[in-house]
Amino acid sequence: MVAPNRLPAQVPSRMTEQPEPFDLDAYLARIDYAGKRDASAKTLHAVHRAHATHIPFENLDILLGKAVLLDLGSLQTKLVRNRRGGYCFEQNALLAAALERLGFPVTRLAARVRFGTNEVRPRTHMVLKAEADRKSWLCDVGFGGWGLLEPIELIDGAESKQGAWSFHLRYENDHWILSCPQCPIGADQYVFNLEPQLPVDYDPPNHFCSTHPQSPFTQNVTAQLSSESVRYILRGTELTIADANGVRTETIKSATLLNLLRERFGLQFPKETRFQSPNDQARQSR
Repeated sequence: MVAPNRLPAQVPSRMTEQPEPFDLDAYLARIDYAGKRDASAKTLHAVHRAHATHIPFENLDILLGKAVLLDLGSLQTKLVRNRRGGYCFEQNALLAAALERLGFPVTRLAARVRFGTNEVRPRTHMVLKAEADRKSWLCDVGFGGWGLLEPIELIDGAESKQGAWSFHLRYENDHWILSCPQCPIGADQYVFNLEPQLPVDYDPPNHFCSTHPQSPFTQNVTAQLSSESVRYILRGTELTIADANGVRTETIKSATLLNLLRERFGLQFPKETRFQSPNDQARQSR
């Protein structure tokens, strides 16, 4: 038997592992950032914007039968060296490591996705709080198509115009709520508080998001990428294109999917690649 409150020797605690080296030069090259490396609000905004507009949000490893790994070494291999994307736990963990290397104090947080509803959902979204120029900033490069391009100051009533989109932050009932009025799914994006999270706290929601049959990430292909003028949101066979003129959708044929992933999202896969839900993968393995 394993003694109470002790982990088996073969399962190391993430909290006791040695910090992994972070290649800041490679990360900044990946997001095409060549600006200053000081811990100012200007640099924070510039790095955040470069990350959000260069590394796509995507769930494709799940549909390829691969685990979503959150250790820093795996994140650098996937998102930086292999020029892939990821979802919130991957994206914001990578950004947090980069900001800390640049000298920013960073606090990892957890949020409940709303998309316009007041339904209480589990905390399945990772966000960050960073300090710069004696102010606190909400940072989030992992929310996908309707997420922030730049940080927004963490004060009640904050407003931020970012390209063709605007974001609002309000404080009510001891929680913070980020909203985007242009989001057609609903203005309220997510709700969170300032309780710090440890890296290990993201393991359960990451497992749920990447394996549970009810998770949206186990059902369909998702790839999303934004700029200051246009947002591309691919879910299943529907491509949503949003810009200052409004929102339109196109239906994508399976034969053109790999070309679309390469041309719109910078994601390259071999021509024989097929994306399947975990349920389909399980049925084929029987």
